[in-house]
Amino acid sequence: MSTKSFADFGVPTVLSSVLAERGITSPTPIQAATLPDSLDGRDVLGRGRTGSGKTYAFLIPLVARLVASGRRPRKGAPRALILAPTRELVGQIEEALVPLAKAANLSTRTVFGGVGQNPQVQALRQGVDVVIACPGRLEDLINQGHCTLGDIEVTVLDEADHMADLGFLPGVRRLLEKTPPKSQRLLFSATLDKAIDVLVKRFLNNPVTHQADSAQSPVATMTHHVLHLQRDHQVPVLVDLTSAPGRTVVFTRTKYGAKALARQLNKSGVPSVELHGNLSQNARTRNMEAFHEGRATTLVATDIAARGIHVDDVSLVVHADPPAEHKAYLHRSGRTARAGNEGSVITLMTDDQVKDVRDLTRAAGIKPTITRIDGAAHPVLKKLAPGDRSTPGGIEFEQPQQSSGKSGGQGKSGGRRRRSGGGAGQGEARAASGQSRGGQSRGGQGGQSQPRKQGSGSGGGNRKPAGRSGAARTSGGGRSSHSASSFSRGR
Repeated sequence: MSTKSFADFGVPTVLSSVLAERGITSPTPIQAATLPDSLDGRDVLGRGRTGSGKTYAFLIPLVARLVASGRRPRKGAPRALILAPTRELVGQIEEALVPLAKAANLSTRTVFGGVGQNPQVQALRQGVDVVIACPGRLEDLINQGHCTLGDIEVTVLDEADHMADLGFLPGVRRLLEKTPPKSQRLLFSATLDKAIDVLVKRFLNNPVTHQADSAQSPVATMTHHVLHLQRDHQVPVLVDLTSAPGRTVVFTRTKYGAKALARQLNKSGVPSVELHGNLSQNARTRNMEAFHEGRATTLVATDIAARGIHVDDVSLVVHADPPAEHKAYLHRSGRTARAGNEGSVITLMTDDQVKDVRDLTRAAGIKPTITRIDGAAHPVLKKLAPGDRSTPGGIEFEQPQQSSGKSGGQGKSGGRRRRSGGGAGQGEARAASGQSRGGQSRGGQGGQSQPRKQGSGSGGGNRKPAGRSGAARTSGGGRSSHSASSFSRGR
């Protein structure tokens, strides 16, 4: 943390007071590096690892600029735009923005797929200062005539490298081309590579670049371990680790693997929820709330959760399926050891994954402790996840009543079951281009249907490019020879 206060960097008192109320009094390195230039109106290219404080690094100057200009938004013409790759990250950004916006008397609106578009359209028609959006749905609304970006004063690209990995850059370029060329642009990313350079050269005006840490630096308080085990020991070991005290995030390679593993953990008495692309927005929100509130102690997720999801006090991250490339490993691992807290990262490795894991950790710049274990009774598990084991029972969600028709005119209800292997996975393919049927996204509108049993919903939204439904892919787009999840094979 910087020894200076936010006021020392020229942050308006109304904003620094809001931050102080939330226990944030000193800028992080990425904030201290970028604030002087971003508050001065410069275009900024900022790189910092996950959990480094990038969100406030762009929210503070964004709000300050809108306050200083003193304009009011026209109907359908927001004044600021924040683009992010996933619905979850959009929600996280909004949560951080709302207190600042409220203090500055600014209005905000999230825009993403997987929910009905009417509430988003109505908010835009009334006029909104800041839109936080996924690229696909925003393009959809612009193409339908509900929104224009001609009044944008500042544009933020968050997790730009992840948007590149997911194939969203063509849509991002089309959106940036609709913003005024002399408006301020802030681009933040965990890594800076050639894909990001394309955006920088095309859209940033004489940008100032700040890199707050090494591109590969793991968090200093994070320890890395690899457990070499037989495939049939994976589930018993995961049950042991996740039944220890504290919150755990477990990553699988595929959405079907996440669903299967969450079911297995719940069956073993570990309260678990899942997060992946086959869930409706209702189910995603419900599951994250259960994890935030502590009703579920384990979150089983695909790489959709590797970016932007912040949950306090995640003590353990487990790679049940090793990712195929190092960027995914670092971003997954960044769910723990945040804001100076300690955390442990464990990778499960079977005999056929030894070379993959060795290459992965070398590329990530870490030297994990490798231990060969023969099951859940191995003493190293208590060292990695200390404390008494507890299996109070799995999570059960209320079954929804069957609906005979469409919900509220917004497409199919998010609570209705789809046939596994279709539905939402195919919906993922549509939204990277922003085109869903008739401009409407499939998936239930928030609050319209009761949640069904955990993990059975589906939904569309901002999705991966076409042709990837059901495929095992990482945030880097790589594919390993061992890409299929161990937990989606009927285990």
